[in-house]
Amino acid sequence: MTYQPKVKICGIRDGDSAMEAANAGADFFGVVLVEGVRRQLTRFQAQEVVRDYRIRARDHRVKRLRQKATQVVGLFRNQDARWVNKTTQQVDLDYVQLNGEEDEAYMRAMWKPIIRQLRIKPEMSRGELSDIVDHHLSQDRIVLLDRYDEAQPGGTGKTFDWTIAEEIANREGVMLAGGLTPETVQSAVKQLSPWAVDVSTGVESDGIKDHAKIRAFVETAKSA
Repeated sequence: MTYQPKVKICGIRDGDSAMEAANAGADFFGVVLVEGVRRQLTRFQAQEVVRDYRIRARDHRVKRLRQKATQVVGLFRNQDARWVNKTTQQVDLDYVQLNGEEDEAYMRAMWKPIIRQLRIKPEMSRGELSDIVDHHLSQDRIVLLDRYDEAQPGGTGKTFDWTIAEEIANREGVMLAGGLTPETVQSAVKQLSPWAVDVSTGVESDGIKDHAKIRAFVETAKSA
C-alpha cells in the first residue's frame, strides 16, 4: 500500500515552532516530558507551549477554514502512571508516547491514546519485530520504530537498518523514526512506504528547531 505519510515533528519547545510545524502540514508534534533529557520541558513549560499553540491554531483555522488540527503528543518514560495521566489533562495532550519499559497494565491505565516506541536492536529479527508491532496495533496503539541506543531513549539522530522494517512500516499505525532528515526522508518513504515519519534532531540547527528544515522535511515527506 502506498499513500502520503503522516508527519510528526518531535522535541518542540516553543509556540512558534509548534505553529511552524502545523502550518507546514505536520499531523503531530511532540513535547518531551521525559526527565533528564536535553529537550525536556517541565509540565508548566509544556502547558504554556500547548496553550499558545491551541489559541493561535484556533484563530488560524477560522481564517483559513482548516478542518483538522495538528495533534499534540507528550513523551514520557517510566514515570508514575498517575502523574502521566494528570499531566495529559493539565497540558491538554492528544496522545501519550511511551518510551520506556511500561508494561501492559501501565498502558491500559492510560487515559489518552498511546504511541508505543520500539527501539530496534541489531539482533532483532524481522519476524520478532512483526509480532510485537502486530500486538500493539491490535490494542489500537500507534507504534514508533526507532534506533536502540543504550545511552539515549530517543532523539539520537541515528538511523537503524531499514530492511528490518520492510513490509512492517507500511502497516496503518506504524511510524518510522531515527536519523531522518529533509535529505533522507524521501529515500525512507520510497523504500518502506511508512504510515508516518517522525523527526527531531533532523530539523534542528545547533540544537534548536530550524523552521526552514521543518518546512522542507514535511514537504519532502508528503511529496515522496
